Amino acid sequence: MKNNPQTLQNALNGDIHAFQVLFGEFHEALKSYLYRMTASRADAEDMAHDTFIRAFDKLHTFRQDASLKTWVFQIATNLTYNFLKKRNRWTEEVSEEAKYLVMINPALAQKLSHTNQHSPYGRYEIKEHIDTCFTCLSKTLPIQQQVALLLKDMYDFSVKEIMTIMEVTEGQAKYYLQAARQSLTDIFDQRCALVNKQGICHQCSELNGWLNPKQDQQAAKMALQLVKDAENKDKKALFEMRVTLVKGIDPLRSPGHELQEALMKCNRIAMGESVVE
Repeated sequence: MKNNPQTLQNALNGDIHAFQVLFGEFHEALKSYLYRMTASRADAEDMAHDTFIRAFDKLHTFRQDASLKTWVFQIATNLTYNFLKKRNRWTEEVSEEAKYLVMINPALAQKLSHTNQHSPYGRYEIKEHIDTCFTCLSKTLPIQQQVALLLKDMYDFSVKEIMTIMEVTEGQAKYYLQAARQSLTDIFDQRCALVNKQGICHQCSELNGWLNPKQDQQAAKMALQLVKDAENKDKKALFEMRVTLVKGIDPLRSPGHELQEALMKCNRIAMGESVVE
């Protein structure tokens, strides 16, 4: 019944089951988007649920001048704004702060090790950690820039659709997107030791050495095209490669998503958004 006008009409007439069918077509993408915004699976699931309820309650206001997906993402984005405005932007040093917490708290280290060894979704791969890193550093941006970047580069919304979702002009949408790309390009170039020998962050390699002690670290790094091309591409091209890599990973259903969520929780603790259990 995908894109079935009758299904939409039934939903508009109050049929919640018809709306569930339509919502289900982009539910996973919505949860992924909310996870990248909040860095929390539980918060993403809660907000996806709240979005469903809010959207169904307001469905009578849907004028069909944009797609239902775009309209629902607008509702989800507004809910996320209200959720995140109570919190501080993350710092670029979040990974170092989280690493320090793990070093001084055996319970956190044990949680990571146990997840890696016993969870069917606990394996460690550098490419998945690059995805986690992208989410964390995206949260250092002003929220408007973070939203524009994710909508365009991760979820393929057009500038016109972004204008609708964010309720901004074309100039504003393009500015937020350009500023976000430039900021993250500079951050990754300065910080990431995978693409810049002067980069200060070696967490990908350090975690690989800890969680995959039998795997050759250099071989694991060189398996990434990002690393192979680091010496002959400029930082803009490397950022575009990083975006392509991240876009191909579902942060909620990847082979190592439980381990990455455990690592993400360490970051949330470092940013004061969670506590050690």
